[in-house]
Amino acid sequence: MYTRLSKEDEDKQQPESESIQNQKSLLTRYAVDHGWDIYSIFCDEDYSGVDSQRPDFNRMIEAAKQKKFQIVLCKSQSRFTRDMELVEKYIHGLFPIWGIRFIAVADNADTEVKGNKKARQINGLVNEWYLEDLSENVRMVFDLKRKEGKYIGGFPIYGYCKDPADKNHIIPDPEAAEVVRQIYQWSLEGHGRQNIAYMLNQRGIPNPTRYKAERGWTCNHPIKNDFGLWNKVTVGRILTNEMYTGVMIQGRRKKVSYKSKVIIDTPESEWYRVEGTHEPIIDRATFEAVQRGLKLRTRTDGTGEAHLLSGLVKCADCGSTMSKCSNGKQTYLRCKLYADSGSQKLCTRHSVRLDQLIDLISERIRYYVQTYYRLAPNDIQPQKDTRREALEQEKKSLSAQLEKRSQALKTLYLDKVAGILSEGQFVELNQSFLQEKSRLERRLDSIKEELAEREQPQQQADLMERARELLKLETVPRELVVGLVEKIEVCEKDPETGRQEIRVTWRF
Repeated sequence: MYTRLSKEDEDKQQPESESIQNQKSLLTRYAVDHGWDIYSIFCDEDYSGVDSQRPDFNRMIEAAKQKKFQIVLCKSQSRFTRDMELVEKYIHGLFPIWGIRFIAVADNADTEVKGNKKARQINGLVNEWYLEDLSENVRMVFDLKRKEGKYIGGFPIYGYCKDPADKNHIIPDPEAAEVVRQIYQWSLEGHGRQNIAYMLNQRGIPNPTRYKAERGWTCNHPIKNDFGLWNKVTVGRILTNEMYTGVMIQGRRKKVSYKSKVIIDTPESEWYRVEGTHEPIIDRATFEAVQRGLKLRTRTDGTGEAHLLSGLVKCADCGSTMSKCSNGKQTYLRCKLYADSGSQKLCTRHSVRLDQLIDLISERIRYYVQTYYRLAPNDIQPQKDTRREALEQEKKSLSAQLEKRSQALKTLYLDKVAGILSEGQFVELNQSFLQEKSRLERRLDSIKEELAEREQPQQQADLMERARELLKLETVPRELVVGLVEKIEVCEKDPETGRQEIRVTWRF
């Protein structure tokens, strides 16, 4: 006997006769009424009728191949399969060779009855058409939700969680969102993806998969190691995901067909993109600045940090990016084509000292900022304390865990009094609970102390003074350079005058 119940049947709220229990009851009565012995009951639950990888289905096929029984009994042919290819392969192909009789009770289908084959084939086609129509209807509903900007995925991207009040809406997860902001900040400062991954690992921050697992969020991706380490691929994926700006992007991948599990990428023109569907973690200006920085394809010098002008300096004659070199005392930039072309020397050196060029560009940026920018009080707003939000969230979680531990200790004591636990068991469990409770209390006290330090809001005057200090630009940040400078062209030095022209193309 073979029984099956799929998720699409459950969603349709089929009558009770379609349940596994009722299928088994019906088939058992049918077998007993005909005086047949039951070899085994094979059952697949939550499997589609088109799925050829059903575990019990394949165990039944293997037993049939070994001729361990003579009849396959199902409630209907659709319970056996909705795939016409499997109907032809087994019911009309291999079963007769193996001496297996197929009976579908509700369909009145029996391979021993002559003239019944065409009815079974038509039934098979109807079942497959039904599955195709169902798949198309589900796809249309999903596409409509995507067009409306409703989130239909199982798990939101790292930094977000599902809104408890609306499963099709996502909201920032305070703790993970703070990590995302830090990743973007490091990228703006010139750190590469590999270096960012290293810094995250140094701080003991779990990667997205480990983060979900620690909170009991089941996911389809198994944890590849026990350490939850970041890598540059994961960091790069976060740095290029536009969803962090509040844009809902879905439909980037799709199944080849309802009969296949193969998933392919879809062209960007077919993606569903809806603006303003959820609260952004990264503002648009920061996101675009990071994308410009990534496009510069910066190189590091082994310290994990790119120099201030990395990727922006070009040879004025051939247009190639200037590469860094050193003579042991000074660091220079030179034409990459010149360096790579060997003896052919397809270009000239265009050599310039890196420190002098940085000083030159920094000085020009200071001049423009201090000459044309006027700081107004409205420009200075207290920054949203995302760290505080994360701490408040953790405090709430820890308080709930402590309450559970207190209740567990009470239950433990009652079990000891009732004689359910021995003295040794009670002591061991009690010590374990107390240690965990102590650990949680220490962490909660630490959080309360940090929250207390954040109680005093920074005054507007203090913020203004701090902003004025920053505008002196004693150290020019890389994100400001990338935001203001389009490119820097270095000309070859005039051998007679020693003069070297530097051309800067600004973004303003």
